Amino acid sequence: MRRAAAVALEQEMRAKLVEAEAEIPLAMADAFRKGHLGVMDYYRMRNIQADTAMRANIAGESTEAAPRTSPSL
Repeated sequence: MRRAAAVALEQEMRAKLVEAEAEIPLAMADAFRKGHLGVMDYYRMRNIQADTAMRANIAGESTEAAPRTSPSL
């Protein structure tokens, strides 16, 4: 019973994560429009994400452990 509840909770949390990740590009586009995020800020952020993913691949971590990147705007 406890295992089933834990599995259900994990699935629920994964669904919430997917939902939240879907909102990231929308929030970034809004920040661009409002002037809270500049092109260079976006470039630096993408560079850090790429660097982190590269280091994770070199270290042999699973792809799930690597940070997820949002599609280009």
